[in-house]
Amino acid sequence: MSRSREPFINLVFYHAFKQTLINPFFYLYLKGKVEGTEHIPKTGGFVVVCNHGSNFDPPLLSAAILRPVAYMAKEELFKVPIFKQAIKLYGAYPVKRGAVDRTTIKTALAYLEEGWGAGIFLSGTRTADGKVVNPQPGAALIAAKAQVPILPVCLWGTHLLEQKGKKYPQATPVTIRIAQLIDPPASTKRSELDRVTDICTTKINQLHDLGR
Repeated sequence: MSRSREPFINLVFYHAFKQTLINPFFYLYLKGKVEGTEHIPKTGGFVVVCNHGSNFDPPLLSAAILRPVAYMAKEELFKVPIFKQAIKLYGAYPVKRGAVDRTTIKTALAYLEEGWGAGIFLSGTRTADGKVVNPQPGAALIAAKAQVPILPVCLWGTHLLEQKGKKYPQATPVTIRIAQLIDPPASTKRSELDRVTDICTTKINQLHDLGR
């Protein structure tokens, strides 16, 4: 039997948070829509790779994926009220910027072994236009070690939510597109990791170019 990430009462609070805040925020305030949910694997571990445009991405992505996903999130997010509780309850764990180490990888692999998803933002940080730039091979490495498929996901519009001088997120329409699964790298050789990372990057950016 798989261990629970959080005590039952915490999961109750998470789902209450999702139903009362995240879903209304996404579907009503942002007029959010999700495409490609048929590509989400029904069972087993998988790695979710995504572009990154705002601090709102983890909870929005979790709502779209439907299945539990453990996120490799920058440690700064764990200092943000409300978001800290939300992302922790759904399996996020802190990682220092540019410092993905053995402990981080080991944590991701443990979740995958339990049949969970492991979420990783390919650029490692937010980008101004929301597209993937300078993708890192960490997601491909984890998929290769676990031999689980990779699920590319594109968040369109989240890069416009947080604007300088604005206290609250802007009511920008957001679309989440989920692509077909990609086979894991055949090995952990850097050339193979780069090949699969490039495939994921191209797919996500192509979906981003579709706009709303």
